[in-house]
Amino acid sequence: MRYPAWKYLLIIFVLVISTLYALPSLYPDEPAVQISGAKAGTTIDQSILQKAEQILQSEQIASHNNSFTNNAALLRVSNSSTQLKAQDALRRGLGDNYVVALNLAPTTPLWLQKIGAKPMKLGLDLRGGVHFLLEVDMDKAIAQRMETSTTDLRRQFRDNNIKFNNISLNNNIITVQFADNNDRDNAMGFLRRNGNEFSQQALATDTGPTLRLNYTDTRRQEIQSYAVNQNLTTLRNRINELGVAEAVVQTEGSNRIVVELPGVQDTAEAKRVLGRTANLEFRLVANQNDQYIDPYTGKYNGQPLPAGTELFAYQSLNSGRQILLQRNRILTGERVQNASSGLSQDSGGAEVNITLDSAGGKLMSDATRSAVGKRMAVLFIENKQRITYVTDPHTGAQTEVRTPYTESVVINAATIQQMLGSQFRITGLSSPQEAAELSLMLRSGALAAPMYFVEERVVGPSLGQENIDKGILSTEVGFILVALWMIVFFRLFGLIANFALVFNLAMILTIMSWIGASLTLPGIAGIVITIGMAVDANVLICERIREEMKWGASPKQAIVAGYDRAYNTIFDSNLTTFIVAFILFAIGSGPIKGFAVTLMIGIICSMFTAITVTRAIVQLIYGKRRNLQKLSI
Repeated sequence: MRYPAWKYLLIIFVLVISTLYALPSLYPDEPAVQISGAKAGTTIDQSILQKAEQILQSEQIASHNNSFTNNAALLRVSNSSTQLKAQDALRRGLGDNYVVALNLAPTTPLWLQKIGAKPMKLGLDLRGGVHFLLEVDMDKAIAQRMETSTTDLRRQFRDNNIKFNNISLNNNIITVQFADNNDRDNAMGFLRRNGNEFSQQALATDTGPTLRLNYTDTRRQEIQSYAVNQNLTTLRNRINELGVAEAVVQTEGSNRIVVELPGVQDTAEAKRVLGRTANLEFRLVANQNDQYIDPYTGKYNGQPLPAGTELFAYQSLNSGRQILLQRNRILTGERVQNASSGLSQDSGGAEVNITLDSAGGKLMSDATRSAVGKRMAVLFIENKQRITYVTDPHTGAQTEVRTPYTESVVINAATIQQMLGSQFRITGLSSPQEAAELSLMLRSGALAAPMYFVEERVVGPSLGQENIDKGILSTEVGFILVALWMIVFFRLFGLIANFALVFNLAMILTIMSWIGASLTLPGIAGIVITIGMAVDANVLICERIREEMKWGASPKQAIVAGYDRAYNTIFDSNLTTFIVAFILFAIGSGPIKGFAVTLMIGIICSMFTAITVTRAIVQLIYGKRRNLQKLSI
């Protein structure tokens, strides 16, 4: 009955680690309100926390244990209803420069947090989570696509030698002016042969033959459907980047998207990243920039702007500096294939390394081939909502009013040293955090249209707290009955098996918290099945030991033979179950995946505890006895 020392050391190590990292699951999270900057580079300091506390005090809302976490202020409250009142009061008091989000604050002791121990995440059906309802701005989707079509038409007409005097866009209608009717007829024929996405209206105006173009109803529906589907895909990519497990992202109606995030520790970060329409445009700086912008102050001198140019803020909205750009875009962020953040080797500042797709690389090389020596600007465009509150003069009730607006800032304008291709970098960002966030949004895909938060609320457990309590109670009762049955039928060996079951549960909780898996009600079912399988393994071992003793083997020989001969049966049964669980995980979704993950982890842990751990305990009890005559089994 010799047993190697390294196995004892392994068991002790796993036992200590499992116990330490399973302890945080005994400390439930409490509701909190988190305050962070609307932009990644915004710093949250003590003054913001004090101002937030004063706002809550004025509304007679109690908070406790307020603190800073990852450049965010966390204010803990007593319950979910108080949490919603606190969020509403802070949003009104702090304004649009800060994101006030619902959160769950951990109550894990500090010494456990320092070693990286954290509670296991619970799914929406067990703990609930945060529910976001976002609305896609369909008018903006049409307007953005119209701008792209206007630029494309201008290029296509020139490439196909179709003469025109001017192309303009106003109120989502493209107006093309021609010198004579023949040129207009050529343009109309070309458009019919190439997609026919426009409804055409030929007019005779004072400026000559004119053609008005508008999207057909079919084309509008295609654009709106694409906008919702593209935004849905982008949101899923961004959630994957955030590392949120068991998230729900699905459409609701024709223009809304529902996002449910269980077990999120930083809902403010999720809200900022999900709702932010970060897009880039690459444009050339207008040749007349120095004539209209003061070289010392960087301010616009007030003269009428030349045709085909636009004025934007430079470096930041509050800098007071401005820059004049050409209206035509070289390309947009939709052509970005990959993006990563880093630090510039030249200046040490934050930068984003951009990789374009093949079409984007061709557009960039074509535009910069003849622009060497000129300046190219990177325009950062963000669609936001301004929230104001209107008080009803009769009832005194306050109504939230959301007004969409767009912020456009040139974050970088550098001289083109040589023809650019599909890879280049953007510098001039204010902080590494802003660079990381920008690269995340570009990497996960561009939003096809702006989205605005229509609703944010806490989701209660979907199956009802009473049903959940009953499910957990049944698990506890089942565990106790199994433990009693093992003690009654197998005595000391049954007690050893019960200890292995507790050890098994601790290992499952530890591994699930490490990998960030969310425990759902189907996951609890997986744990129950794991308990049964672990007990089944020990039953096979105990019965095999009994058989060996009936056949005349000594107690020590029976122990060794029982473990050795039961191993193959235990391994085969667990392996087949593991394969089934893996298939469920591969082809299933949602609750099915939660069940499969828990079951696979449980099978691995039960193989270790049912065979290795129980064998080591039996060795400690019986291994040193010289005249062993019988076993407590």
